[in-house]
Amino acid sequence: MKRNNSLLSGIRRLLTVVSCVLIACCLFSCKQKVEKPKTAIVAHRGYWNCEAAGYARNSIAALRQAGEAHFEGSEFDVNMTADSVLLVWHDSYIDGKSIEKNPYSEFADVRLANGEPIPVLDSFLLAAVDYPATQLVFELKPHSTPEVEDAAVSLSLKALERYGLLDPSRVMFISFSLHACEQLAQLAPGFTVQYLSADVRPSLLKQKGISGVDSHLNVFLNDSTWLEEAESLDMSTNVWTVNEDSLMQVFFEMGIQQLTTDRPDAAREVLSKLNNN
Repeated sequence: MKRNNSLLSGIRRLLTVVSCVLIACCLFSCKQKVEKPKTAIVAHRGYWNCEAAGYARNSIAALRQAGEAHFEGSEFDVNMTADSVLLVWHDSYIDGKSIEKNPYSEFADVRLANGEPIPVLDSFLLAAVDYPATQLVFELKPHSTPEVEDAAVSLSLKALERYGLLDPSRVMFISFSLHACEQLAQLAPGFTVQYLSADVRPSLLKQKGISGVDSHLNVFLNDSTWLEEAESLDMSTNVWTVNEDSLMQVFFEMGIQQLTTDRPDAAREVLSKLNNN
């Protein structure tokens, strides 16, 4: 009888151990699935690449289409005129005229591909208020001097505040200007600020108070340590501009936090297929 009791006791202990192992494996598996990073899709210059936006980059229509399609982010570019008007425009020149060296009146009659005037930042932000689920990826373009950039940073933050958008959940900043990134990090603590160039390592950016990297796709592809270094420092990561389906899949599988693309609809489809596999 004692021998049988001992045997039963041993079997119970074994079953308990096996059960604990199975439960732990199940919990670990579930945790892994829950914690798998989901890449946010950022529409590059808005969701412009569609009929509804009139194929107009950096247009208010492209911003609205990004919001209507519920993309996680909509990127746009900001330059400042000689009379301190902030314009949503990618290049530093319009029709051969320097934006920084000319007043807004020189550009007021210029039209985008869909017939819109070039948006001033205030009009753009007013439209953005309607789409709280789409984060604004605010690219401040480099300007000629640190002093001009300081003024552009100050005016940008004031404009965001006017429309109730000075909120880290509503906007993040990117720039090719290291100085502008440092200013934004200092004046907008708690906001994501990503540096666009690859001439400064993530570790040094972190020391400067800059919280993320937004790098060209070749930077990540050619240097495996770039993403590893940024992630080890708990920095945000973004890649531009990824328009090929095969490369989208590569970066989704890398676990990049944001993917910036001119084809956000295609990126969503690629990501959906990966998630369903």
